[in-house]
Amino acid sequence: MPLSIYNTLTKKKELFTPLKEGEVGMYVCGVTVYDLCHIGHARAAIVFDVIYRYLKYIGFKVTYIRNFTDVDDKIIKKANEEGVSSEIIAERYIKEFYTDMDALGIERPTYEPKATGHIPEMIEMIKRLIEKGYAYQSNGDIFYSVRKFNEYGKLSGKNTDELLSGARVEVDEKKRDPLDFALWKASKPGEPWWESPWGKGRPGWHIECSAMGQKYLGHCFDIHGGGKDLVFPHHENEIAQSHAATGIPPVRYWVHNGFVNINKEKMSKSLGNFFTIKDVLKKFNPEVIRFFLLSSHYRSPIDFSDQNLNEAKINLDRFYDLFLFFEKIPLNPPFSKGEIKSSPPLEKGGEGGFEGELIRKFEDAMNDDFNTAQVIGYMNTELHRLNGMRNILEGSRVKGQGSRGEMQDVEFGNFLKGIAALKKIGEVFGLFSQNPTDYFEKEKAVGIQAIGITEDEIGRLITERESARREKRWADADSIRSELSRQGIIIEDTPQGAKWKVR
Repeated sequence: MPLSIYNTLTKKKELFTPLKEGEVGMYVCGVTVYDLCHIGHARAAIVFDVIYRYLKYIGFKVTYIRNFTDVDDKIIKKANEEGVSSEIIAERYIKEFYTDMDALGIERPTYEPKATGHIPEMIEMIKRLIEKGYAYQSNGDIFYSVRKFNEYGKLSGKNTDELLSGARVEVDEKKRDPLDFALWKASKPGEPWWESPWGKGRPGWHIECSAMGQKYLGHCFDIHGGGKDLVFPHHENEIAQSHAATGIPPVRYWVHNGFVNINKEKMSKSLGNFFTIKDVLKKFNPEVIRFFLLSSHYRSPIDFSDQNLNEAKINLDRFYDLFLFFEKIPLNPPFSKGEIKSSPPLEKGGEGGFEGELIRKFEDAMNDDFNTAQVIGYMNTELHRLNGMRNILEGSRVKGQGSRGEMQDVEFGNFLKGIAALKKIGEVFGLFSQNPTDYFEKEKAVGIQAIGITEDEIGRLITERESARREKRWADADSIRSELSRQGIIIEDTPQGAKWKVR
């Protein structure tokens, strides 16, 4: 099944055909660096990280651009409030951005240009737009004349006649038409500025992505992505600028991820209902966040809550529990754990066995507009199957029948290959990269930090409980167990002694 992508421009899925065979150019709008990133930013970053990984997985050479908006009204406002330069604010939050993205396992794009590093390219594009009659000067500002571009609104589906002044557009007496938007802004006191043919000033927001997209990917490229909130006006304005400047449509496939909602409202800083990535990482493993966000189709809205993240954690724990079991299996010839990296059924589109079927389903789902939610459903089915085989292995070990016991070599080989199939998918999804033992230790550390109890305190209570059990003080033992449970600590009694985990 070939790759199809839902194109926001045409409102339908389309067969993906890149401009250059075997190569993909992809531009994704990055963040405006004036504050910490929130979980909505995490969704966009993870969605396009997985798209990037998958395009490489199916054999494309991908040139991936993700920009930084490092000159903006919000950055200037914060700089003036703190009495520092805009550059200091921008660099601070670029550093914080990388801390968050690295924690989430986001792969670095090919290039990450800053707006302030591409002022000459923006000026040249603005000059072309003026020469072609699409832009005009007004008291040192340069505006784009929206009504000059007949196709304005084709991405968002908005009609220019229905865009009421003061409702969805900025009113400015310098404009000839309320719909027009700024390409260049004359400098004001306390603002950064650059020299231009129109005097000292700085670029508008929309022009930066048009200029940087063309510099790194050409006048037309394959994929342009971002959050759904960027469809209008940002991406609509990008199309108007770029098409008018070059005479050709700038992008073949427009891809937008859905919102993260809190109580059915879009999460955003302006609404004040956001959670920073750093805050969420204090309570949840980064892979839990990835698993949660990938459990819904990227175009669908997703409801953020601790409950939903906890459900994702429980699901991810089950996979890591299987991998932990796998790590502890004593393997005998002719099998080795190295086999999981080279088994023929795990090649793309490979034949044979349940594991080959899983890889084919994975590819079919991803080729259907990157349907990660469906893939996770297939992964859960495979997890159930492998846990059934695991039960046979565990039963055989109890009977003293060695590492494989009653399981046939062919079945055991399929077990290994099933593990490998899950890990191969995990490489594309950014999951299962941690050592299972380390994963559960980190889960414990994150969990107890969130609930405010120390490992020493847990250990002391477990020791007291064991003493009570030895002395047959069952009521005391039950009381300690109940107290730990109330705090979110689950006790499991095993032949090797009591073990605990965070609920």
